[in-house]
Amino acid sequence: MVKKIAATEELKEKLANARAKSDAIATSEPQATRAFYDPYLGMIIVFLSNKCMFGFPSEAGEGLAGASIKDLAEVEVTPSGEGLHWKTLDVDLSISALMNGIFGTKKWMAELARKGGSSTSFAKSEASRLNGTKGDRLRKETILSTDEA
Repeated sequence: MVKKIAATEELKEKLANARAKSDAIATSEPQATRAFYDPYLGMIIVFLSNKCMFGFPSEAGEGLAGASIKDLAEVEVTPSGEGLHWKTLDVDLSISALMNGIFGTKKWMAELARKGGSSTSFAKSEASRLNGTKGDRLRKETILSTDEA
């Protein structure tokens, strides 16, 4: 019987410590309170405990690209408020990572960067044309010879 009481006291202490840690996190970092998919914008919108909100394009989230509207609409906030979960897609994303612009693993982020760098636009074409009129970069020998003079 004594062991049972000690275990109960130890459990109560661990529970109190866990609650204190949870409260500290809740006050220092905003938690998600609600999230939904807006098909018109193509974005996941997240409401936070600090009365703020943010959104991100669904195509940017790892595991969400190419998903159906129905699947994207089934977004859930995790019980801790620290993440988003899509059961049908088997996708979990961290709120703090999303707020820092991290939409998945390093490999996923590298692929997003590669796609972004290879995109074309009028502005990129115009900049390329203007840069072409300036000529190539100077060679190192040329730069050294002008510095020596």
